[in-house]
Amino acid sequence: MNIFNTHTHLNDPSVSSVSDLVLQAKEYEVSHLAVVGSDLSTSQKAIDIAMQYENIYAICGIHPSDLDSFCDDYDTLIQLIEHKKTVGIGEIGLDYHYDTPSKEKQIHYFESFLKLATQYQKPVIIHCRDAYLDTFQLLEKYHKQLDGIILHCYSGSVEMMQRFLKLGCYISISGVVTFKNAKEIKKVAEVVPLDRLLVETDDPYLTPVPFRGKPNCPAYVYFVLKEIAQIKNIDIQELAQITFQNALRVFHL
Repeated sequence: MNIFNTHTHLNDPSVSSVSDLVLQAKEYEVSHLAVVGSDLSTSQKAIDIAMQYENIYAICGIHPSDLDSFCDDYDTLIQLIEHKKTVGIGEIGLDYHYDTPSKEKQIHYFESFLKLATQYQKPVIIHCRDAYLDTFQLLEKYHKQLDGIILHCYSGSVEMMQRFLKLGCYISISGVVTFKNAKEIKKVAEVVPLDRLLVETDDPYLTPVPFRGKPNCPAYVYFVLKEIAQIKNIDIQELAQITFQNALRVFHL
């Protein structure tokens, strides 16, 4: 069994040993990882990590909460996006949970990054928090020009998911699906088409049961996969194979 964890933060400052976490992941049959940046420095670090491992890849972009430090340095961002180990642009998107940056600023940059993605033809990895309608409207505008869309750590409704699926989006599910009270995400996991499903950890955040309360790590995507397999009443090895192939497809690997 091979598992593809499509969203990790091995580039997070809290990580003391990347090699230890990669080794642990292999013990859980997690063979492939995508390391995701949130600004220019963490995107560069994602590439640095990816260069050390054949089956680790980088995703480079500017998180909506990190826009103030971006300073319109598109030249550096484009260099990162063009790197041979970069398989996607992200995480980008909208986060309305806090008052800053302003909605107007977030929408402006999200649209500019989507335009960049249409130019460089790499899939986009979308961060969306309390902003599903605006996110949908922008993706609806650009989806025909984009080369793949991943809704990372999806936390919206089933009804909203159906609208995103019509745009050809992939739905990536995190450890939240293992939480006892995460009823809506369990419904999402139940009905999402198998050919549109991806799995992730978003470590070091959102640690799944049975390790909730402790730091998350890439290996624990196994427990995300296990929970979804139970919800869908499908063999975990079959689900691992399906989500693995989905990841290869969207990342053009």
